Amino acid sequence: MSLSPAAQLMSPPVTWLRELKSDERGLYLIHLLLNCANHVAAGKLEHANACLEHISLLAAPDGDTMQRIASHFTEALARRVLRSWPGLYRALHPPSVAPTRPTPESLLARRHFFDLCPFVRLAFLVSNQAILEAMEGERVVHVVDLGGAASDAAQWAALLQALRARPEGPPHLRLTVVHDQKEFLDVAAMRLSADAERLDIPFQFHPVHARLDNLDVDMLRVKTGEALAISSVLQLHTLLAADDDAAGHQRKTPSPFTKNSNMSHLHRIVQMSHPGTLGELLEKDAVNVYSPSQDSASSSPLALTPSPKTESLLASLWGLSPKIMTVTEQESNHNGPMLTERFTEALNFYAALFDCVESTAPRMSEERARVEKMLFGEEIKNIITCEGTERRERHEKLEKWVQRLELAGFGRVPLSYFAMLQAKRLLQSYGCEGYKVREEKGFFFICWQERPLFSVSAWRFKRFE
Repeated sequence: MSLSPAAQLMSPPVTWLRELKSDERGLYLIHLLLNCANHVAAGKLEHANACLEHISLLAAPDGDTMQRIASHFTEALARRVLRSWPGLYRALHPPSVAPTRPTPESLLARRHFFDLCPFVRLAFLVSNQAILEAMEGERVVHVVDLGGAASDAAQWAALLQALRARPEGPPHLRLTVVHDQKEFLDVAAMRLSADAERLDIPFQFHPVHARLDNLDVDMLRVKTGEALAISSVLQLHTLLAADDDAAGHQRKTPSPFTKNSNMSHLHRIVQMSHPGTLGELLEKDAVNVYSPSQDSASSSPLALTPSPKTESLLASLWGLSPKIMTVTEQESNHNGPMLTERFTEALNFYAALFDCVESTAPRMSEERARVEKMLFGEEIKNIITCEGTERRERHEKLEKWVQRLELAGFGRVPLSYFAMLQAKRLLQSYGCEGYKVREEKGFFFICWQERPLFSVSAWRFKRFE
């Protein structure tokens, strides 16, 4: 490439863009995406449009990994630009009156993700093992599934099998599932009741048709004498939007990308010629472009975003005195107020997820395309395009959930060595060396290569001293 990055950006799209080699194209796409996010955050829409025009010549939803990622982040940035004209945006994307329900395509995408990548399956396995160990010797067990899109009857079918194998015999099991789709609850009730009858386990299924942000814990009907377990898989972060003031987050915020640091980064990135995986490239290099201001609250890894709704629910759950509560969340910070911060975090996080799918499914796989578009793509759009209560994908790292849970009165429960052995055995069955499970201070991190993508932690009721 003979032109400097700055000169290339300002020049009109030309044929040399299409002649780039794969590695060069991937690096240049990263450069364009970061520049575009910078311009969008600063309100420089003409410059953002120039970046989008260049990216459109290189990105492709059915291309290589970087082309696929770029196509989804480009759509998210373009939608963000359209929000500068609210009338135009609403005309193209009318707001829904009722709460958005998952489409059949999005539900199918989640099923494909469950099958293609081991993350959710591992979370179920580790959570179930923690519940089994906590409920040893208990005769009446009540398990509460906080539900949501990640909820799956397969988790509880596996728990029924494990309870049947207990040396002291199975307990009386009462399962409460919170979900906003009655159809899901009906199907889960039929399947699990049939499984319990076949295994000769005393079983009650209690459906709670509600959204988590509207849940009253009295609806769970926890009874005296029950040993209580609570499971939350990829759900608690959705509560962080419940108290957000949409108007307060629509204001323009200054970009944390400084001109000098951004341009020096771009020169380095264009000069690189032998990157590893896309996730490794972004983790080692692209993340360095973000330089938050010292007075930015979101830049501190320990600064909590206030959320009365989350705090209220956690306090209510603590009041139920659970013997165990397992929590699975995405290990990334997509809840900062600054667009460029979220963009860089999301680019790193989803680059690793796209790498995972690349290692598992062929390029033309319909299942892969569905996962990337209907699951990853929708989450990316929500993180980058939306603000206020519309932005529900507010992932936060475990260090912040540790603070929230401990402030609510919960005590840590270290996950067991046996749970780690089971997790490693499951990963071996996938036949892919990129997946790893790492233990740290009693918590599990599910990783791709060395990048943690999901965390699993266990907690118990703890009296305030």
